[in-house]
Amino acid sequence: MRRRLVIAIAAVAGAAVILFAVPLAVALRHTYRDEDLLRLQRDTMAATRGIDVSSSGDPIELPRSADVLAVYDRAGRRVAGRGPATAPPVVLSVLRTGRPADDAHGGQLEVAVPLLVAERVTGAVRAVRSDAGAAHDTRGAWLILAAIAAGLIAAAGLAALVLGRRLTAPLERLGGAARVLGDGDFSVRAPRAGMREVDAVGAALDATAARLGEVIARERAFTTNASHQLRTPLAALRLELEALELREPETPELAAALAQVDRLQATIETLLSVARDGRRPGEVADLAALVDDAESRWRDVLAAEARPLRSRGTARPATARASRRVIDEILDVLLDNAHVHGRGAVTLTIRDVDGWLALDVADEGAGFSGDPELAMASRARADSHGIGLALARELAHAEGGRIVVTSAGPGPVLTLLLARPDTTSHKADDFDRN
Repeated sequence: MRRRLVIAIAAVAGAAVILFAVPLAVALRHTYRDEDLLRLQRDTMAATRGIDVSSSGDPIELPRSADVLAVYDRAGRRVAGRGPATAPPVVLSVLRTGRPADDAHGGQLEVAVPLLVAERVTGAVRAVRSDAGAAHDTRGAWLILAAIAAGLIAAAGLAALVLGRRLTAPLERLGGAARVLGDGDFSVRAPRAGMREVDAVGAALDATAARLGEVIARERAFTTNASHQLRTPLAALRLELEALELREPETPELAAALAQVDRLQATIETLLSVARDGRRPGEVADLAALVDDAESRWRDVLAAEARPLRSRGTARPATARASRRVIDEILDVLLDNAHVHGRGAVTLTIRDVDGWLALDVADEGAGFSGDPELAMASRARADSHGIGLALARELAHAEGGRIVVTSAGPGPVLTLLLARPDTTSHKADDFDRN
């Protein structure tokens, strides 16, 4: 904005100076030329006092002059001096009207004045002089005008720079406060600039930050309290199911019920951890380290079913702009999805995609049936991939990333997209169109 403002003001100032200076320069050129023509005419008229074309037989004597003089009779014939043999247009004009005439062409000034005897035109004197003097004066005036114009444009540019800095600095500070607010710091307050319009925006931003902080605080408190309230009856339900399993170990429904209790407990733990560990502004996560930790947690779980866990093609450095705790939870959900619904080996891959980080979780199972995006978005359908994926997707959105199905299967691949710390955009929607 500052650069555009400086360019606009400098352009307007430059246009105004040019519109004023160009006509003035043309007028000065004509003024200097007319002054030289007037001087030449005066000198030529002074020279006519010693010229007489009416005396017969006597040669016409021309006075000494730095100009080229020529005398023409009434018939337009040159009778003395140097010049065209027949009268040029400027001389013919004098012989016809009896009034002085002048012209400027080809770098020369040309003047013709009448020779009068008893108030009758008996001939004309033509004088030619170089216009170097007028051209020199014109160039000097143009240089002065150019210097003044450049000074005015420079002064306008400097004034625009100062004004632009004064106008944009409050907006830049306001933008910085908005970015901090976008990163999750609701305690930020916009600085005041002493400009009514900008301060009104800052006040609105402060009110928004305060309301968002209150809403987020209430949501976190509710999630924490609800999670704590659910953990007690959930633990009691687990104990009851385990007791029933000890009495009737051959009942398959009990194993399925215990599996669902485990999944519900994992979801509650995820909600509780996210509510407890809110994201801090500027927080980053090392995906390579998170992958190493996930391997240590899940290798034995998958090995119990003869399923290997591999990682390959790890991009380093793999630092993402996200909460380490949240990404850890998302990765557990993706690995749990591959464990429960997939088959064969599970592979973790970190890729660099146009300045973003892509974490692929692949297995060798049948993959998604139907539309994979609808399957991920569904939280309540029995044939979906579970609330874990839906929750992970929301958590990824909260961190400015996305979870997309890059391969529906067989051999499905779920990809977590996260921004690097130096990525300008907080959105990963563009990957949906790739």
